[in-house]
Amino acid sequence: MAGVNVAAIALEGVSKRFGDVRALDGLDLSVAPGTVYGLLGPNGAGKTTAVRILTTLIRPDTGRARVLGLDVVERPEEVRSFIGLAGQYAAVDENLTGRENLRLIGILTHLPRSAVKARAAELLERFELADAADRPARTYSGGMRRRLDLAAALVHRPPVLFLDEPTTGLDPHSRRELWRVIEELVGGGTTLLLTTQYLEEADRLAARVAVVDGGRIIAEGTTGELKAQMASTTLELSFHDARTAARASDLLRPLAGSPPLLEGTRVELSVDDGQPALIGALRDLDRAGLALASVALREPSLDDVFLALTGRRTGADGHDDLNAGSAGHGGGAVPAGRRAG
Repeated sequence: MAGVNVAAIALEGVSKRFGDVRALDGLDLSVAPGTVYGLLGPNGAGKTTAVRILTTLIRPDTGRARVLGLDVVERPEEVRSFIGLAGQYAAVDENLTGRENLRLIGILTHLPRSAVKARAAELLERFELADAADRPARTYSGGMRRRLDLAAALVHRPPVLFLDEPTTGLDPHSRRELWRVIEELVGGGTTLLLTTQYLEEADRLAARVAVVDGGRIIAEGTTGELKAQMASTTLELSFHDARTAARASDLLRPLAGSPPLLEGTRVELSVDDGQPALIGALRDLDRAGLALASVALREPSLDDVFLALTGRRTGADGHDDLNAGSAGHGGGAVPAGRRAG
């Protein structure tokens, strides 16, 4: 395995085509060891294709992909022994029980047989599946299957973990529990590449975030750095009637970087300096005798950044990329020696 100074995950000029469609177009990224790196992008942006290349499920047409310094094309079996993968779709065996699924993954990933039972029991408890451990997976709800798939990805304690939209289909409680598990894993030194369309998820978990569109990274940095690209803050003011709101919109126009947005009793202003602008607005409204119903100052969100960069909002459902679900293995650990699709 490579030294600590080598990027845990790296793509260099990676391209991939499916027929006439270019899924990746010279993609570059580098993930530091022991961190969470978030990939944000609309459906078809290339996120899942990048994950499938890094996990040896498909080969790049051009460029290099490495995990822990190991080339995924030249040394795929070694790469698989160091990684875990949970894809967009739960890939558990529905005819096996939850316990049997995890024990099978333990055997396939060469976990010592003496440790397989204990590890399966530990993960079933951790993901709140212990009560259903001996039921066939086909009787599980969608959220339970997702949790079992995520547990399978962790059986052999991989130092590098790929989670491709892992919280799709999970209820809020399960999503928060997964976030807690991810934070614990990273605290213990695991490196994690996360694709997501939940902007709150990337904001909470990722040390660095890349926005992918058209198979290329169009912006990259910390979540704070990306938000800083949106220079304006939004000042939201509500009034008791539409006439007062219209008067306030005219009055406050000089404070805004662009014409205020007036919708019924609500006025929105884009301002460059949030706190001083808020103080100035309150002072001007008081002098004019215009009574507020409510006021809020909203800093730019990752959703704002995403919309500004790509011209469209994310969606939290649907599929990503061409043939995203066509590989032979859609989730769980990638066993050493197993042929990738």
